Amino acid sequence: MKPIDIGTYTAELEIGRVLRRYCRSMDRIDPKLGYSVWHEDGLADYGSYFQGTGRRFIDWVCDFHRTVDATSHQIANTTIDLRGEHAASETYITAAVLFRKNGRQLLTTGRGRYLDDWSQRGGRWAIDKRRYIQDFAVTQETEAMPGWGRRDHSDPSYEMLRCIGSA
Repeated sequence: MKPIDIGTYTAELEIGRVLRRYCRSMDRIDPKLGYSVWHEDGLADYGSYFQGTGRRFIDWVCDFHRTVDATSHQIANTTIDLRGEHAASETYITAAVLFRKNGRQLLTTGRGRYLDDWSQRGGRWAIDKRRYIQDFAVTQETEAMPGWGRRDHSDPSYEMLRCIGSA
């Protein structure tokens, strides 16, 4: 068995950490945390939903999330191809959005993949370009019970996880 290369292992851990930070930024509507996922010149391609810079995407999606009742983003299988200070990854995702329309409570659950180009600049791994591939989405009427999580910095996780702050 080939020994683990500590540099590869560390890079993959950091990329995974950034992917999880993105999900947190979406569900807590934390733009500053979301900005940290992309390099300043990073691009976001979400097909017909959005095309532009990573920072503009974060602003756009946070504005949208403020208009809905709740969101929940999870990542699953991640495959990373690391080449020095550059990497590519494919990450399976599930995103759920609870909202009201015409007096009905609806839940849209989308499943897809993030295809990300990464680079390490100044010791920081971040996305250069993301392409979102939607595999499918289902919208259904529901009677969801309200939760007690908060969608901002008043959520109890910010007190518990002070070390992550907003970046």
